[in-house]
Amino acid sequence: METVIKKLNICKEKDLSDTDMSHIDLSDAGKIIRDGGLVAFPTETVYGLGGNALDKEAASKIYSAKGRPSDNPLIVHISKIEQIDGIAINISENARKLMEAFWPGPLTIILNKGDKVPYETTGGLNTVAVRMPNHPIALKLIDEAGVPIAAPSANTSGRPSPTLASHVEEDMNGRIDMIIDGGQVGIGIESTIIDMSADTPMILRPGYITKEMLESIIGSVETDKVVLAKSVEEIGGDYKPKAPGMKYRHYAPKAELIMFEGTVENVAKAINERVEEDIKNGKKPAVICTDETKNLYHKGSIKSIGARNNQETIAYNLYQLLREFDNMDIDCIYGETFYGTGLGQAIMNRLIKAAGYHLEQV
Repeated sequence: METVIKKLNICKEKDLSDTDMSHIDLSDAGKIIRDGGLVAFPTETVYGLGGNALDKEAASKIYSAKGRPSDNPLIVHISKIEQIDGIAINISENARKLMEAFWPGPLTIILNKGDKVPYETTGGLNTVAVRMPNHPIALKLIDEAGVPIAAPSANTSGRPSPTLASHVEEDMNGRIDMIIDGGQVGIGIESTIIDMSADTPMILRPGYITKEMLESIIGSVETDKVVLAKSVEEIGGDYKPKAPGMKYRHYAPKAELIMFEGTVENVAKAINERVEEDIKNGKKPAVICTDETKNLYHKGSIKSIGARNNQETIAYNLYQLLREFDNMDIDCIYGETFYGTGLGQAIMNRLIKAAGYHLEQV
């Protein structure tokens, strides 16, 4: 299959809400979706791999292109709140409050599935994940397609999510019909996922929309054990994922990634010792640090992921940095931890999964 790259020069700023899309023609991309094909496109979080959410064959193509386990649900993207009718049923008042507060935006809501959505899209579940992206290209593509679009991240399963069209091309060239190049995305990590299908609201994946932000709208919100887990054993082998990214290793670079938890001094000491040992053994090590700690490291490929006092920079750079290490043929990556409330929890959730839960206390 030949993959068409469609380059759009509109994405120069992080805030694209007022971008004029009147001159942008996405009719060809919309037709591909309607005809059962696959199109990768930018959202405000990461690039998505889109297919017709109501077409079970298109859903199967998405799983196949990604090499994704079929019990890992896909997120259904809509462009208008009224499109939720038929996709989901028995929508609670609190769920609608969240839609009003955060849509369009980086919040995915788990609801009870309507008959319109095939089980192939929901990973066999009676619930469906839905969001309205806050990106003009994504919204226009959904409108042009005339159908809701199922779209996981546009990478091969397990790899770091794509924040540039070139990342998508690395993984998906020859596997899908089209890649819409809209420049670098604005946030850099996937949407928050909250389960509103049961009585107790439950965060299944942390993201830019934090627990505190959700609770300001609907009151008390709990967090699933998988989000907080620091080991595979805490999850359990029979766990059935209710949302993307909950069960399987995700976001991983090619090199082994090990995270270190402890005081700043102890973490730097442990990482420097590992780097020295790797260099002696002829390996190429790398270090993930921050602007505040970069001067504590001396050898290896030392890369700051951003500033601890501005966690948005860390989220923005995360996947791009992991892919840079891939291109450098790094053998081992050692990283600092980023625990904390808000966006810190989302960043650490991605890193601990990228490391395959390889976390060392120092």
